[in-house]
Amino acid sequence: MFESVWKAYGRQKVLFLFLLPALVYVIVFNYVPMYGVIIAFKNFNFSKGIMGSEWVGFDNFGRLFQRGFLRVLRNTIVISLLKLIFVFGGSIVFALLLNEIRTRWLKRVVQNISYLPHFLSWVIIGSILVEMLSPSRGIVNQLIEHFGGTPIYFLADKTWFMVILILSDIWQSIGWGSIVYLAAITAIDPQLYESARMDGANRMMQVFNITLPSIMNIIIIMLLLQIGNILNAGFDQIFNLYNLKVFEVADILDTYAYRIGLEQGDYSLSTTISLFKNVVGLALVLAFNKIANRFGHTGLW
Repeated sequence: MFESVWKAYGRQKVLFLFLLPALVYVIVFNYVPMYGVIIAFKNFNFSKGIMGSEWVGFDNFGRLFQRGFLRVLRNTIVISLLKLIFVFGGSIVFALLLNEIRTRWLKRVVQNISYLPHFLSWVIIGSILVEMLSPSRGIVNQLIEHFGGTPIYFLADKTWFMVILILSDIWQSIGWGSIVYLAAITAIDPQLYESARMDGANRMMQVFNITLPSIMNIIIIMLLLQIGNILNAGFDQIFNLYNLKVFEVADILDTYAYRIGLEQGDYSLSTTISLFKNVVGLALVLAFNKIANRFGHTGLW
Protein backbone atom coordinates (compact mmCIF):
# COMPACT_ATOMS: atom_id res chain seq x y z
CA MET A 1 0.00 0.00 0.00
CA PHE A 2 2.77 2.44 0.95
CA GLU A 3 4.62 1.61 -2.28
CA SER A 4 1.56 2.41 -4.40
CA VAL A 5 1.01 5.66 -2.49
CA TRP A 6 4.65 6.64 -3.00
CA LYS A 7 4.39 5.90 -6.75
CA ALA A 8 1.22 8.02 -6.94
CA TYR A 9 3.06 10.83 -5.15
CA GLY A 10 5.92 10.57 -7.65
CA ARG A 11 3.52 10.91 -10.58
CA GLN A 12 1.39 13.72 -9.14
CA LYS A 13 3.65 15.81 -6.89
CA VAL A 14 2.00 19.08 -7.87
CA LEU A 15 -1.50 17.81 -6.97
CA PHE A 16 -0.25 16.56 -3.62
CA LEU A 17 1.33 19.96 -3.01
CA PHE A 18 -2.05 21.62 -3.59
CA LEU A 19 -3.59 19.10 -1.18
CA LEU A 20 -1.06 19.85 1.58
CA PRO A 21 -2.71 23.00 3.07
CA ALA A 22 -6.07 21.23 3.36
CA LEU A 23 -4.37 18.18 4.89
CA VAL A 24 -2.57 20.33 7.47
CA TYR A 25 -5.83 22.13 8.28
CA VAL A 26 -7.68 18.83 8.88
CA ILE A 27 -4.87 17.43 11.06
CA VAL A 28 -4.50 20.58 13.18
CA PHE A 29 -8.20 21.41 13.66
CA ASN A 30 -9.85 17.97 13.44
CA TYR A 31 -7.41 15.32 14.63
CA VAL A 32 -5.19 17.10 17.16
CA PRO A 33 -8.21 18.29 19.24
CA MET A 34 -9.33 14.65 19.54
CA TYR A 35 -6.77 14.41 22.33
CA GLY A 36 -9.27 16.37 24.44
CA VAL A 37 -11.75 13.47 24.30
CA ILE A 38 -9.89 12.07 27.31
CA ILE A 39 -11.65 14.73 29.42
CA ALA A 40 -14.89 12.73 29.09
CA PHE A 41 -13.28 9.96 31.17
CA LYS A 42 -11.77 12.24 33.82
CA ASN A 43 -12.86 14.57 36.59
CA PHE A 44 -11.23 17.47 34.79
CA ASN A 45 -9.51 20.06 36.94
CA PHE A 46 -8.33 23.12 35.03
CA SER A 47 -5.33 23.69 37.32
CA LYS A 48 -4.14 20.06 37.01
CA GLY A 49 -4.58 19.82 33.26
CA ILE A 50 -5.88 16.88 31.23
CA MET A 51 -3.25 14.31 32.20
CA GLY A 52 -3.11 15.38 35.84
CA SER A 53 -6.87 15.15 36.43
CA GLU A 54 -8.40 12.14 38.15
CA TRP A 55 -9.46 9.22 35.92
CA VAL A 56 -13.13 8.32 36.56
CA GLY A 57 -13.87 5.96 33.65
CA PHE A 58 -17.50 5.99 32.56
CA ASP A 59 -18.80 7.87 35.62
CA ASN A 60 -19.49 10.98 33.53
CA PHE A 61 -21.81 8.97 31.26
CA GLY A 62 -23.76 7.90 34.34
CA ARG A 63 -24.04 11.54 35.39
CA LEU A 64 -25.15 12.46 31.90
CA PHE A 65 -28.28 10.29 31.99
CA GLN A 66 -29.28 11.61 35.42
CA ARG A 67 -29.66 15.30 34.56
CA GLY A 68 -32.67 15.68 32.26
CA PHE A 69 -30.63 14.38 29.34
CA LEU A 70 -33.47 12.40 27.76
CA ARG A 71 -35.60 15.54 27.32
CA VAL A 72 -32.73 17.33 25.59
CA LEU A 73 -32.03 14.26 23.44
CA ARG A 74 -35.70 14.06 22.45
CA ASN A 75 -35.75 17.74 21.43
CA THR A 76 -32.58 17.30 19.37
CA ILE A 77 -33.93 14.28 17.49
CA VAL A 78 -37.34 15.89 16.84
CA ILE A 79 -35.84 19.12 15.49
CA SER A 80 -33.24 17.24 13.41
CA LEU A 81 -35.87 14.96 11.87
CA LEU A 82 -38.10 17.92 11.01
CA LYS A 83 -35.16 19.64 9.33
CA LEU A 84 -34.24 16.42 7.53
CA ILE A 85 -37.75 16.18 6.10
CA PHE A 86 -38.41 19.81 5.24
CA VAL A 87 -34.95 21.32 4.64
CA PHE A 88 -33.15 18.34 3.09
CA GLY A 89 -36.25 17.24 1.19
CA GLY A 90 -37.03 20.83 0.27
CA SER A 91 -33.59 21.27 -1.30
CA ILE A 92 -34.26 18.34 -3.64
CA VAL A 93 -37.72 19.65 -4.60
CA PHE A 94 -36.33 23.16 -5.11
CA ALA A 95 -33.58 21.82 -7.41
CA LEU A 96 -36.18 19.91 -9.45
CA LEU A 97 -38.34 23.04 -9.75
CA LEU A 98 -35.37 25.20 -10.76
CA ASN A 99 -34.46 22.66 -13.42
CA GLU A 100 -37.92 23.08 -14.95
CA ILE A 101 -37.44 26.83 -15.51
CA ARG A 102 -36.69 27.18 -19.20
CA THR A 103 -35.90 30.92 -19.26
CA ARG A 104 -32.17 31.11 -18.49
CA TRP A 105 -32.04 34.64 -17.06
CA LEU A 106 -35.00 33.93 -14.78
CA LYS A 107 -33.37 30.71 -13.61
CA ARG A 108 -30.12 32.54 -12.77
CA VAL A 109 -31.98 35.29 -10.89
CA VAL A 110 -33.95 32.77 -8.81
CA GLN A 111 -30.77 30.80 -8.07
CA ASN A 112 -28.82 33.88 -6.94
CA ILE A 113 -31.65 35.13 -4.73
CA SER A 114 -32.06 31.70 -3.11
CA TYR A 115 -28.31 31.45 -2.37
CA LEU A 116 -28.02 34.83 -0.62
CA PRO A 117 -29.53 33.90 2.80
CA HIS A 118 -26.85 31.22 3.24
CA PHE A 119 -24.23 33.95 3.63
CA LEU A 120 -26.09 35.63 6.49
CA SER A 121 -25.13 34.52 10.00
CA TRP A 122 -27.82 33.35 12.41
CA VAL A 123 -26.98 36.34 14.60
CA ILE A 124 -28.27 38.62 11.84
CA ILE A 125 -31.20 36.39 10.88
CA GLY A 126 -32.14 35.92 14.54
CA SER A 127 -32.12 39.68 15.15
CA ILE A 128 -34.31 40.26 12.09
CA LEU A 129 -36.80 37.59 13.19
CA VAL A 130 -36.95 38.93 16.75
CA GLU A 131 -37.80 42.41 15.44
CA MET A 132 -40.27 41.20 12.80
CA LEU A 133 -42.12 38.91 15.23
CA SER A 134 -42.07 41.20 18.25
CA PRO A 135 -45.58 41.34 19.84
CA SER A 136 -45.30 45.11 20.41
CA ARG A 137 -43.36 46.54 17.46
CA GLY A 138 -43.03 43.70 14.94
CA ILE A 139 -44.47 44.21 11.47
CA VAL A 140 -46.16 40.78 11.51
CA ASN A 141 -48.17 41.54 14.64
CA GLN A 142 -48.96 45.02 13.36
CA LEU A 143 -50.56 43.41 10.30
CA ILE A 144 -52.45 40.97 12.53
CA GLU A 145 -53.80 43.86 14.61
CA HIS A 146 -54.66 45.82 11.48
CA PHE A 147 -56.97 43.01 10.35
CA GLY A 148 -58.57 42.75 13.77
CA GLY A 149 -56.49 39.93 15.24
CA THR A 150 -54.70 39.57 18.57
CA PRO A 151 -50.87 39.91 18.68
CA ILE A 152 -48.98 36.63 19.04
CA TYR A 153 -45.68 36.24 20.87
CA PHE A 154 -44.36 33.80 18.26
CA LEU A 155 -40.96 33.10 19.83
CA ALA A 156 -42.47 32.45 23.27
CA ASP A 157 -45.07 29.97 22.04
CA LYS A 158 -43.82 26.36 21.80
CA THR A 159 -45.76 25.47 18.66
CA TRP A 160 -45.05 28.72 16.81
CA PHE A 161 -41.38 28.56 17.83
CA MET A 162 -40.97 25.19 16.09
CA VAL A 163 -42.72 26.53 12.98
CA ILE A 164 -40.47 29.62 12.88
CA LEU A 165 -37.41 27.43 13.49
CA ILE A 166 -38.11 25.18 10.49
CA LEU A 167 -39.30 27.94 8.15
CA SER A 168 -36.27 30.14 8.86
CA ASP A 169 -33.92 27.21 8.25
CA ILE A 170 -35.66 26.44 4.96
CA TRP A 171 -35.27 30.08 3.90
CA GLN A 172 -31.60 30.14 4.91
CA SER A 173 -30.50 26.72 3.60
CA ILE A 174 -32.72 25.48 0.79
CA GLY A 175 -31.07 27.44 -2.03
CA TRP A 176 -27.53 26.53 -1.05
CA GLY A 177 -28.50 22.90 -0.46
CA SER A 178 -29.89 22.60 -3.98
CA ILE A 179 -26.53 23.32 -5.67
CA VAL A 180 -25.31 19.71 -5.51
CA TYR A 181 -28.55 18.36 -6.97
CA LEU A 182 -28.62 20.94 -9.76
CA ALA A 183 -25.07 19.97 -10.68
CA ALA A 184 -26.07 16.30 -10.75
CA ILE A 185 -29.13 17.07 -12.89
CA THR A 186 -27.05 18.94 -15.48
CA ALA A 187 -24.89 15.79 -15.88
CA ILE A 188 -27.89 13.71 -17.03
CA ASP A 189 -27.77 12.76 -20.70
CA PRO A 190 -30.25 15.04 -22.59
CA GLN A 191 -31.00 12.19 -25.00
CA LEU A 192 -32.89 10.43 -22.20
CA TYR A 193 -35.34 13.32 -22.04
CA GLU A 194 -35.64 13.46 -25.84
CA SER A 195 -36.48 9.76 -25.96
CA ALA A 196 -39.02 10.15 -23.17
CA ARG A 197 -40.73 13.06 -24.96
CA MET A 198 -40.91 11.01 -28.16
CA ASP A 199 -42.62 8.26 -26.15
CA GLY A 200 -45.20 10.77 -24.89
CA ALA A 201 -43.86 11.34 -21.35
CA ASN A 202 -44.84 14.67 -19.82
CA ARG A 203 -42.59 16.70 -17.49
CA MET A 204 -43.83 15.04 -14.33
CA MET A 205 -43.20 11.59 -15.76
CA GLN A 206 -39.71 12.66 -16.83
CA VAL A 207 -38.94 13.89 -13.32
CA PHE A 208 -40.00 10.63 -11.64
CA ASN A 209 -38.61 8.26 -14.26
CA ILE A 210 -35.40 10.01 -15.37
CA THR A 211 -34.32 12.88 -13.12
CA LEU A 212 -34.85 11.36 -9.68
CA PRO A 213 -33.42 7.90 -10.52
CA SER A 214 -30.39 9.54 -12.17
CA ILE A 215 -29.51 11.62 -9.09
CA MET A 216 -30.51 9.00 -6.50
CA ASN A 217 -26.89 8.10 -5.65
CA ILE A 218 -26.14 11.78 -4.92
CA ILE A 219 -29.27 11.98 -2.76
CA ILE A 220 -28.19 8.88 -0.82
CA ILE A 221 -24.69 10.29 -0.21
CA MET A 222 -26.06 13.64 0.98
CA LEU A 223 -28.61 11.83 3.15
CA LEU A 224 -25.82 9.82 4.78
CA LEU A 225 -23.96 13.03 5.61
CA GLN A 226 -27.14 14.50 7.08
CA ILE A 227 -27.77 11.38 9.15
CA GLY A 228 -24.26 11.66 10.57
CA ASN A 229 -25.27 15.11 11.86
CA ILE A 230 -28.66 14.01 13.18
CA LEU A 231 -27.71 15.14 16.71
CA ASN A 232 -26.57 18.55 15.46
CA ALA A 233 -29.89 20.38 15.42
CA GLY A 234 -28.38 23.80 14.73
CA PHE A 235 -26.78 25.49 17.73
CA ASP A 236 -26.35 28.93 16.13
CA GLN A 237 -29.95 29.14 15.04
CA ILE A 238 -31.53 27.95 18.28
CA PHE A 239 -29.14 29.88 20.53
CA ASN A 240 -30.12 33.14 18.82
CA LEU A 241 -33.86 32.44 18.90
CA TYR A 242 -34.80 30.47 22.01
CA ASN A 243 -35.77 31.75 25.46
CA LEU A 244 -36.90 30.37 28.81
CA LYS A 245 -40.54 30.00 27.72
CA VAL A 246 -39.65 27.50 24.97
CA PHE A 247 -36.86 25.66 26.77
CA GLU A 248 -39.01 22.53 27.01
CA VAL A 249 -38.99 22.05 23.22
CA ALA A 250 -35.95 24.12 22.15
CA ASP A 251 -33.18 23.00 24.50
CA ILE A 252 -30.92 20.67 22.48
CA LEU A 253 -27.67 18.81 23.10
CA ASP A 254 -25.48 21.68 21.88
CA THR A 255 -27.15 24.35 24.01
CA TYR A 256 -27.14 21.94 26.96
CA ALA A 257 -23.41 21.29 26.51
CA TYR A 258 -22.81 25.06 26.21
CA ARG A 259 -24.49 25.74 29.55
CA ILE A 260 -22.83 22.79 31.31
CA GLY A 261 -19.36 23.58 29.96
CA LEU A 262 -19.00 27.33 29.57
CA GLU A 263 -21.53 28.60 32.11
CA GLN A 264 -21.19 25.97 34.86
CA GLY A 265 -17.55 25.00 34.19
CA ASP A 266 -18.25 21.24 34.10
CA TYR A 267 -15.94 20.49 31.16
CA SER A 268 -15.98 16.74 31.75
CA LEU A 269 -19.74 16.45 31.32
CA SER A 270 -19.73 18.83 28.36
CA THR A 271 -17.08 16.72 26.62
CA THR A 272 -19.09 13.59 27.41
CA ILE A 273 -22.08 15.07 25.58
CA SER A 274 -19.96 15.85 22.52
CA LEU A 275 -18.43 12.37 22.54
CA PHE A 276 -21.88 10.80 22.81
CA LYS A 277 -23.04 12.82 19.78
CA ASN A 278 -20.05 11.82 17.68
CA VAL A 279 -20.27 8.12 18.53
CA VAL A 280 -23.99 8.01 17.73
CA GLY A 281 -23.42 9.92 14.48
CA LEU A 282 -20.67 7.52 13.41
CA ALA A 283 -22.81 4.49 14.24
CA LEU A 284 -25.74 5.87 12.22
CA VAL A 285 -23.54 6.62 9.20
CA LEU A 286 -22.06 3.11 9.25
CA ALA A 287 -25.49 1.51 9.58
CA PHE A 288 -27.21 3.54 6.85
CA ASN A 289 -24.22 3.22 4.53
CA LYS A 290 -24.50 -0.56 4.80
CA ILE A 291 -28.24 -0.38 4.14
CA ALA A 292 -27.66 1.83 1.08
CA ASN A 293 -25.07 -0.57 -0.34
CA ARG A 294 -27.39 -3.53 0.27
CA PHE A 295 -30.13 -1.86 -1.77
CA GLY A 296 -27.74 -1.26 -4.66
CA HIS A 297 -26.94 2.41 -4.07
CA THR A 298 -23.46 3.88 -3.84
CA GLY A 299 -22.74 4.98 -0.28
CA LEU A 300 -19.78 6.88 1.11
CA TRP A 301 -17.52 3.84 0.58
